[in-house]
Amino acid sequence: MNAPAAFKRDLRNDFPGLLTAEGKPWHYLDTGATSQKPRAVIDAMAKALGEDYATVHRGVYARSANMTQAYEAARRTVADFIGANEAEIVFTRGATEAINLLANSWGNANIGAGDRILLSTLEHHSNIVPWQMLAERVGAHIDVCPLTDDGRIDLDAAEAMLTEQHKLVAFGHVSNVLGSVLDARRAADLAHKVGAKLLLDGCQAAPRLVLDMAALDCDFYVFSAHKLYGPTGIGVLWARPEILDAMPPWEGGGAMIDRVTFEKTTYAPAPQRFEAGTPAIAEAIGLAAAVDYVKDVGLDLIHARETALVAKLREALGAMNDVTIYGPADSAGIVSFAMDGVHPHDLGTILDEDNVAIRAGHHCAQPLMDHLGVPATARASFGLYSDDSDVAALLDGIDRTKRIFG
Repeated sequence: MNAPAAFKRDLRNDFPGLLTAEGKPWHYLDTGATSQKPRAVIDAMAKALGEDYATVHRGVYARSANMTQAYEAARRTVADFIGANEAEIVFTRGATEAINLLANSWGNANIGAGDRILLSTLEHHSNIVPWQMLAERVGAHIDVCPLTDDGRIDLDAAEAMLTEQHKLVAFGHVSNVLGSVLDARRAADLAHKVGAKLLLDGCQAAPRLVLDMAALDCDFYVFSAHKLYGPTGIGVLWARPEILDAMPPWEGGGAMIDRVTFEKTTYAPAPQRFEAGTPAIAEAIGLAAAVDYVKDVGLDLIHARETALVAKLREALGAMNDVTIYGPADSAGIVSFAMDGVHPHDLGTILDEDNVAIRAGHHCAQPLMDHLGVPATARASFGLYSDDSDVAALLDGIDRTKRIFG
């Protein structure tokens, strides 16, 4: 087995959240839910909320102009990170809001009675419920693509299911439960072959995979900052410029207008048309700082390190005859499993006593749990700060749990 890729320094020292109140190491294995924040992000946000703070896009005084420049520079930083143009980047409150924006703007305008939407069995609720709501509203139909035996979206099945009635295919780029990675380019080719658009949920992909929108050839891409070592309250919607320009606004208010009269309102061009109200200024700056931090470490190195940790944990769990592991062997940064006779919540509680944090539950993927035939799984998800000590602590905690349960 390959050893985890080595970083040029101990990154754990950059993350104040990785210590307990007593100063002991906290083995944080829930990055798939939300990541810890490096000091660089914390400091950037503190400065933005302190000596640099002012509103954006409105003030004529110098500090407001400077903050506007910083806010729009954050948009450029995000665009560069995913191989896009800044005019194609819409800031949202998170991936959930980004998908809801799409459903209520593009979806309302382009999906109607009798049209079809293709999702997959492993989707997060945020990539299911908004499309269900749209389908109920307009009379569209939702189809569900099955999974392969090892937990990947079955693109052979998708190819057989897709018809010219399908207007949208919405798939997770990396599963938040199984860690399986989608062949995104093939998914794009299949969708486009029947004239459908492809949305990729990139929440678990953005922190570990190099992204390039042209190479992926998708039509929409969404992700959240807080899974990318940035703050909560901000996310990203990317869309092809010609699609974005044709989309009507979803929310009305300040900042998204050109001119307002009681007779008629005209709207600002994209992306401002979709950012009503005072934006998440400090959060955007925090996201940019997170992107800079991740790029400095190197996404290829991050992915290689997480892959080695996944392999080490899967090998150890695979040697236990009372543990079931879910997902493919090459899962990206995530290992979901279940112990015979031990509910994941009980395991999570016992592990917490030893300063080990995992996720236990349905992970906002109840249809996937139904497919797996379990109410919940235990999930260990790695981050760029994870190391061998986290795997060792988790395995020690599992042994202790077995002793407790006899």
